[in-house]
Amino acid sequence: MAGSAEMATVLADLRPDAGSADFFGGDPTRCAIVLGFDGIAVSLTTSQGFSELVWSSPGVSAQFEDLQFTLGQGPAWDAAAGLTSVTEPDLHTMTADRWPVLVSEAVALGVRMVFCMPLHLGGACLGTVTFQRATPGPVTAPALLDARLLAAAMLAVILDRTPTDQGSATAGKSSNFHRAAVHQATGMISVQAGVTLAQALLLLRAYSYRHDRPVADVATDVVARRVHFREQPEPDASGRTKE
Repeated sequence: MAGSAEMATVLADLRPDAGSADFFGGDPTRCAIVLGFDGIAVSLTTSQGFSELVWSSPGVSAQFEDLQFTLGQGPAWDAAAGLTSVTEPDLHTMTADRWPVLVSEAVALGVRMVFCMPLHLGGACLGTVTFQRATPGPVTAPALLDARLLAAAMLAVILDRTPTDQGSATAGKSSNFHRAAVHQATGMISVQAGVTLAQALLLLRAYSYRHDRPVADVATDVVARRVHFREQPEPDASGRTKE
């Protein structure tokens, strides 16, 4: 159970310093530990509809968030789609058809338990908060209450930022976005392959998964013109390319 003083400090530290380009202040790892988890990752939905990682514990949490983004499945996707919290107490015992590709990859990272909340206002999902832990088990009632307080505080910080502060995910050299190259590469692939942005992102994810490489690395190669997608087959809804 998080101490009230510790939780109060976490919430107070969320607001970034004046002039900071960061979306949130404070230490994400400390935040996760106070709530009883090993790590946290926060992704926001950009004006282009992409998911952008803006605040996370280093290591496993950031890797798990990128894994969700690459595969297009996981608790963050479910939470955003359903606008409701998603909990999986033990990835080892969950049904195999829920996140068929993600589970084995997540377990290999050392993730056994996940908990995700949407950051939403009414029917608009602004982002997701994903907690992970190496040990299985349910989310306790006190931790759930603290997580809801955290989500409310994060929404307040997001809404307090001006449109200029929030920026754009149209990747440029000075972009602070974690996936800036992904957004730029998606636009390039859309032109190269003659497909929509959504289909271009599916092509990028499919290529990344087939070659067992992080999406961000492949995107960097696309931007640098080391990888191109001219005359690529059109992806279907699952991200697989048609033969």
